[in-house]
Amino acid sequence: MTELGSRKATPVRRRVVLGSALLAPMIASGVARAQDAWPNRAVRYINPFPAGGATDTLSRIYCAKMSELTKQPWVVENRSGGGGDVGVDVVAKSDPDGYTVGLGGIASHGISATLKKGKLPFDPRKDFTFISGLWFLPNMLITNLDLPAKNLPELIELLRKNPGKYSYGSAGAGTTLHLSGELLKLMAKVDVLHVPYRGAAPAIIDLMSGQIQLMFDNIPGALAQVRPGKVRPIAVTTLKRSPSAPDVPTINEVLPGFDITSWTCVCGPARIPQPIVDRINALSKQALESADVAGKYQDQGATAWWTSQADIVAYRDKEETRLGNIITQAKITLD
Repeated sequence: MTELGSRKATPVRRRVVLGSALLAPMIASGVARAQDAWPNRAVRYINPFPAGGATDTLSRIYCAKMSELTKQPWVVENRSGGGGDVGVDVVAKSDPDGYTVGLGGIASHGISATLKKGKLPFDPRKDFTFISGLWFLPNMLITNLDLPAKNLPELIELLRKNPGKYSYGSAGAGTTLHLSGELLKLMAKVDVLHVPYRGAAPAIIDLMSGQIQLMFDNIPGALAQVRPGKVRPIAVTTLKRSPSAPDVPTINEVLPGFDITSWTCVCGPARIPQPIVDRINALSKQALESADVAGKYQDQGATAWWTSQADIVAYRDKEETRLGNIITQAKITLD
């Protein structure tokens, strides 16, 4: 009875196996067609910072061009909070189908990897698909007009002669602006108090009123106050001078090796299918190397920055190590 039952079941099992074998390539073909069709609906782009700032303006320029190239809307969604951690976490926990990507960069994927290690709701490396570089943006050191120092050597001399007397502001603890100030303290061997603010706007107000004497800001915000003569530009934080402010020297010219460049990238959740990653990367190349996007970025003080997927992964890894060393040497904490 068992033997007979077994023989009768054999054709059934064969049909199941045969059906599965026939179905597998059909499923694979369907997935491939879905990937080939990307995008066939709107793409959500998460900006983990508030609307109206430099990251918002630059993100919208990129997304407008990507909308044009893909013939589908790229919708910018501002999900701020936690110094960018809230929005970045949204990206990490989204479906890996290519329809949710977002803004990553030095703060969330470089600095936080060390400064917030063990306290983040995501892994800065493993929980993301890094797709392409996006832009470089210098920070600028600016001072109150009443401060007697007119350039960086004079400022360093003033700070050394008055340890603990002066303070610098930033748009928040753990930002590239904070790191810029701590690296200046470390390399120039000066003692300056850090005053973190909830954004650059209140810091600028206190700078002009004399509550703080110097601050670091992203170059678009700094230039908005420099051009009307409300604050004094001292230096930019990149290795080379900014095309948007060619007369402003770099800190590197006085303190060789000083480099805090605010870089950003396009990223998505881990495990986005490779054909979709390749497609977004290729379209990003078209967008970022187009004359209109590059020109608009330069007007904002930024430099469009396309990379291959392999290059942005390698760059992020290198930056985590470099920035981690700075954080350790400068003994920077969020306490």
